[in-house]
Amino acid sequence: MPLGYWISVTIHILSAMLWLGGMFFLGIVGAPVLREIEPASLRQQLFHGLGERFRTVGWIAIAILIATGLLNLYYRGLLRWSDVLGNPAFWSTSLGRALAAKLAAVLIMLVAAAIHDFVLGPRSGRVRAGSPEAAQFRRRAALLARVNALVGVVLVVAAIRLARGA
Repeated sequence: MPLGYWISVTIHILSAMLWLGGMFFLGIVGAPVLREIEPASLRQQLFHGLGERFRTVGWIAIAILIATGLLNLYYRGLLRWSDVLGNPAFWSTSLGRALAAKLAAVLIMLVAAAIHDFVLGPRSGRVRAGSPEAAQFRRRAALLARVNALVGVVLVVAAIRLARGA
């Protein structure tokens, strides 16, 4: 494989580590610590600040992941329509199933991240801190973040299978 492929794979993995690692850090370390912060208005402000900062970093990482993912498929010869993507037989191979699982996980994560980052997050920042409505938004956002992290694990497994030739 050419040097460009290895550079692309390295950037892809680093971006995935940043995105998924950030989600796991916020869920396992950041959120539990922040839940102990009083008063509720300070807790809400800290959650909002962390969320905005990570949203920017996360979506940059996502853009890099999409670009390098497509480049990696190109280098591996998997972006051809005639004998790969447009060929039903390809999708029944272990490599095709691994690619399908990874693409499905990416799509689910993109939708969940968009709902979390652009709907639930901003709404939770606009409600009165400590109110039942704020708690409801926080629970929904936390559930969606957990689902997204679990889908991220599926994505990693699919990526490993894909990298190993399924």
